[in-house]
Amino acid sequence: MKKKRFTEEQIVCFLRDAETSTINKAARQHGVSEQSFYRWKRQFSQMEVTDVRELRQIRQENVRLKKVLAERDLEVEVMKELQAKKW
Repeated sequence: MKKKRFTEEQIVCFLRDAETSTINKAARQHGVSEQSFYRWKRQFSQMEVTDVRELRQIRQENVRLKKVLAERDLEVEVMKELQAKKW
């Protein structure tokens, strides 16, 4: 997975700075393109830092639950195969 240059918390802070000044000025100040600001604004426009942290925790939990479900499905398939065989 590609390492991101900025964390979500930093991005939200950048967006708050951009609200007080122009996007062009904020982009130059933080060293990113204007397009990045517009993309971030579309993704994180109404979020606060705490919301972003919650979102990250929910995503991590979702990944963990998907792994658990995949393992459980694999176990079920193995048990079905064992029952289908005649000893």
